[in-house]
Amino acid sequence: MGRAEHIGMSKNPKHDPENFESLNISPGTMELVKELGYVKMTPIQAESIPALLEGRDLIGQSKTGSGKTAAFTIPILEQIHIEQSAFRDVQAMILCPTRELCTQVTREVRKLGRKKIGLQVLEVAGGVPVGPQARALESGVHIVVGTPGRVLDHLTRGTLKLNELKIIVLDEADRMLDMGFQAEMDEVMNALPEQRQTVLFSATFPPGIQQMSNRFQHDAVMVKIEQTPEDVASLSSVEQRFYVVGSEAEKVECLMQVFSKEKPESAIVFCNFKATTFELTRELASLEVSVACLNGDLEQRERDLVMAKFRNQSVRILIATDVAARGIDVADLDLVVNYELSQKRDIYTHRIGRTGRAGKKGLAISLILEREKNKVPAMANASGSAGSETIIDYEKGIPVPVNLEAKMDTLIILEGRKNKMRPGDILGALTGDAGGLKGEDIGKIEIHDFFSYVAVAKKLASTALMRLQNGRIKGRKVRVEWPKMGI
Repeated sequence: MGRAEHIGMSKNPKHDPENFESLNISPGTMELVKELGYVKMTPIQAESIPALLEGRDLIGQSKTGSGKTAAFTIPILEQIHIEQSAFRDVQAMILCPTRELCTQVTREVRKLGRKKIGLQVLEVAGGVPVGPQARALESGVHIVVGTPGRVLDHLTRGTLKLNELKIIVLDEADRMLDMGFQAEMDEVMNALPEQRQTVLFSATFPPGIQQMSNRFQHDAVMVKIEQTPEDVASLSSVEQRFYVVGSEAEKVECLMQVFSKEKPESAIVFCNFKATTFELTRELASLEVSVACLNGDLEQRERDLVMAKFRNQSVRILIATDVAARGIDVADLDLVVNYELSQKRDIYTHRIGRTGRAGKKGLAISLILEREKNKVPAMANASGSAGSETIIDYEKGIPVPVNLEAKMDTLIILEGRKNKMRPGDILGALTGDAGGLKGEDIGKIEIHDFFSYVAVAKKLASTALMRLQNGRIKGRKVRVEWPKMGI
């Protein structure tokens, strides 16, 4: 396989990298792009989409949140044939390192593909039973979004057939290598048709990525997006404060003072180690803070539940490691806290970039020891906002009243998209004559392939559970659970 070539911004005068209308895409896709309010392409989209539409293999290097999912999804959708297939074949596959990222990418693919009537997209990740996925694959799927281990499992079982595959995307390929998926990725790649389009997206470019390109790509285009002025402007909207504590033992009290002062509706607290996330979660829970832990030791069902509760505001504070938080997509995040300062500046920048999005002001607070003060200028400089940081000496022993209880709780309905469940069905069951709840008592509803989450007012959770268990949704009885998370 050939080595990648580097390209800069397109020099073709007919191609306007500022506008989606410059792309050679179908009217249906263009109509949806306009409906979604997409006008100006991000740099990774402007560089990648034209090359992918031409059928080129590609390596894309850009940070998370740069618009890369749409960069590979739009070309995939342009290649998928639905009406011409007598049966539904897997024509595209996207590999992701974590279940959370699979869910996020699947959601984006479905959103961008909703004009393609009959399009079937399936999430194929671990942590859930294989059987329902196998049955869905047998019924026919056009696009698979999966983790390497579970995809390989289906290939071994013969439930996943890739004879008609046109395009394979390895999303966050560097992270998959970091997590030890090299052998699984190699087996999956070796099972693919020789004639295909191969796309690698990666936030970094370690030697393993170049080796994969050499082995599995042909004449690949290299697209590398450096930090743009827009990125710097986005991070400059994030206020950075550094609280200097006398010891590790003072950090919890300092954190509670931060919560008391800022009163965040939602916040992520980053730790460097799994053990710290467990310890901190237990301590905050004992102080009656609405808190949950997210790290690699959790079972997949627990991880899914934690993220659903954080998205729907059944949990206000999330304590997470960087690996576990990869792929988290939460809108309107008020606050990011670095409970432990990362040793890597790019990780610091990635953490604080989760707040202050969509033109809103954000706040990032780091709890540091005296010996770490010398790192502050470099961290702020890496984020593109040097000189805007504030260093504060923490005042120990000031009592702080904190009310960080969640107003919502979450119920799980054990039916989902594959059972034709829709948000309106659940809302109707809860607010109709049998349910009797008011619309304002119902929060976010998430429909997954085989189950659904619904947020309800915390004070009414037991009532909602009873009425759903005793009632019907779409004319049939359904299983409903009110899960309690351990720490």
